[in-house]
Amino acid sequence: MFLLIVGFIILIAAGAITRSDERLRRLKTPVRAVGAVIMLTGILMSCIKQIDAGQIGVKKLFGKVQRDVMGSGLHFINPLLEVEKLDIKTQNYTMSGVRDEGTKSGDDAIKVLTADGLEVTIDLSVLYRVITNDAPMLLQETGTDYEDKIVRPITRTRIRDNAVYYDAVALYSTKRDEFQQRIFKNIEADFKKRGLLLENLLVRNITLPQSVRATIEQKINAEQDAQKMQFVLQKEKQEAERKRVEAQGIADYQRIISESLTDRQLQYESIKAQLEIAKSQNAKVIIMGKGNTPVILDSKTP
Repeated sequence: MFLLIVGFIILIAAGAITRSDERLRRLKTPVRAVGAVIMLTGILMSCIKQIDAGQIGVKKLFGKVQRDVMGSGLHFINPLLEVEKLDIKTQNYTMSGVRDEGTKSGDDAIKVLTADGLEVTIDLSVLYRVITNDAPMLLQETGTDYEDKIVRPITRTRIRDNAVYYDAVALYSTKRDEFQQRIFKNIEADFKKRGLLLENLLVRNITLPQSVRATIEQKINAEQDAQKMQFVLQKEKQEAERKRVEAQGIADYQRIISESLTDRQLQYESIKAQLEIAKSQNAKVIIMGKGNTPVILDSKTP
């Protein structure tokens, strides 16, 4: 379109200049030719549009949005049409309390009030994309700045609306998945009405007030101490049971030995031991006493 205007201006200027100066009349034809070439080039460039991969084109004629959508590739169109390109790839909008981590710089976390009146801070990432067939409606009703007009305000509002149904501690622990699914359904419906598809909603972090965090830590420490004490008691009980079983085994062994041994068996075992000593290569002296147990002396011992 720009080249069309430039070429048209050159043609008009060429006609005006040649009429005002007789010496420039000989340039009339070349100047008009240049203007015509520029206009022709502008027409050709206006007729051919390239849409890159991951994008779509929405056509507008004198401000009116056309309903058909152009896919990626080269297209031959009416040179009077204006094409607005929209990204249909997955987009990420993050709201975080960490500086320069979110889409907007600074602390952009969402502060909400829970059912018990406490203020909780939520870091969130929204994964979404433009619905191809609804792109003309999105462009006509919202424009290209849909992140600031749809994604950000709807997400923050729905999170605040749903957080009031949960206590702070439950939101932080047991009800976190339930809360995420609930806000996902609400935001998904709102996005779809406006031409956006919500792909995923990631609750990245939930920060509780300092007083609540201290209470939770004390409770966790108390529970850990109780579990540790139960482990110690269980271990002591097992050790006591082991000693009881061991003592019972020793008592049973002694009882069995005392019941099974006789004088003849003891005498037999003594004889066997004396025979083993007699077979030994070491020098020895065996003194037999009046009793059943001999006294054995090693003659090598000084």
